[in-house]
Amino acid sequence: MPYEFDEILETIKMTEIEHFDIRTVTLGISLRDCVDRNIDVTKQKVYDKIMRFGKNHVKYAKEVESTYGISIANKRVAVTPISIPFDMFGMEDFIEIAKVLDKAAGEIGIDFLGGYSALVQKGMSNGELEFIKSIPFALSQTKRVCSSVNVASTKAGINIDAINMMSDVILSTAEKTKNEGSIGCAKLVVYCNVPEDNPFIAGAFHGISEPEVTLNVGISGPGVVLEAIKEIGSADMRTLAETIKKTVFKITRAGELIGNKVAEKHGIPFGIVDISLAPTPAEGDSIADILIAMGVEDVGAPGTTAALAMLNDCVKKAGLMASSSVGGLSGAFIPVSEDQGMIRAVERGNLSLEKLEAMTAVCSVGLDMVAIPGDTPASTIAGIIADECAIGVINDKATAVRIIPVYGKKVGEVVDYGGLLGKAPVMMVRELSSKLFVGRGGRIPAPTRSLTN
Repeated sequence: MPYEFDEILETIKMTEIEHFDIRTVTLGISLRDCVDRNIDVTKQKVYDKIMRFGKNHVKYAKEVESTYGISIANKRVAVTPISIPFDMFGMEDFIEIAKVLDKAAGEIGIDFLGGYSALVQKGMSNGELEFIKSIPFALSQTKRVCSSVNVASTKAGINIDAINMMSDVILSTAEKTKNEGSIGCAKLVVYCNVPEDNPFIAGAFHGISEPEVTLNVGISGPGVVLEAIKEIGSADMRTLAETIKKTVFKITRAGELIGNKVAEKHGIPFGIVDISLAPTPAEGDSIADILIAMGVEDVGAPGTTAALAMLNDCVKKAGLMASSSVGGLSGAFIPVSEDQGMIRAVERGNLSLEKLEAMTAVCSVGLDMVAIPGDTPASTIAGIIADECAIGVINDKATAVRIIPVYGKKVGEVVDYGGLLGKAPVMMVRELSSKLFVGRGGRIPAPTRSLTN
């Protein structure tokens, strides 16, 4: 579909006035051919391959930024889930691989690299058990490496054993990075129904069905949508929906253009455009503010979930009309610490963990960048993860938990990470126990909707 001159002018307006940027161009690299019985040889192969494909990634993205005048906020890399090609290794070996990933990421000039990951929704191999044990050490000994573990899917059900392990991993990671506000947990995601082509950190990895190397793009644009909604005032729901769709259509078109141009410079295939509305801590770049502009007094008010559902549906409809390459998560993100409106709602007492969970049933991802007291029991964290996985499994959608038990912090205190990660008010968690439930272990069977063969 050709780009009209009016679209170009509108894109210029979006970038200069309404906070529009491309959130990330993520280079996916397969590491499946890097395995060797000798860990030192493996490490060298991993380093060499990331450097070979990634050394010009930041340069190419900046050239495209300069040409088209659209900012690309993040240039990142995702690799094959580490536990898959390197299943023969033990915990210490995985930690060494993480350090190599961190070194390569630093040398090519990116802030984060995703793919220190495992897929264990139906069970765990010996190598995956070793990998999961390594996560707290890997995240506490690196700066740029991000980790994700998929513990449930609509086809496989919910692996409670894996969830219990990950709850312990989260607490251990929080303790090992306690001097930095337990920041290691901000780089760790527990997933259900994880997509293979997600360009967004911290959950990004290069799926096993992906090509050797590819370029995926994640768009942003809450500020653009917010301004469009403000312009129509108190219009009816149909007009509101059409306004959101038209705005997201333009954002998606710009995102696909940028992604294709970066891929062309690399000489690699373009993968997908993830049409998620991803907020930042900057004022005017908030999903919460969009919901307020739609008519709720604050996030957490009755009607919040309905407004978010409408927003998410409009995003998906517009994206599918604008591009034939939509993928990833594609919807509206509601990370607490990265959205000023969400932060304010928590601080005012208007947004509880329970309401946030309800909202995740109708938007992308799930409980994201949520800070909780550092003394929260592992079984409670496991229950929170299991609840979020249940939403994903029953609704056949991706859900996730990126939760931060901030070591030494209590409800009402704040942890400030600065930059894109923002600041997180510590939220109250119910003290009711789920210990006996999650302590049963095993796997919650897949639902009837899994039988689609």
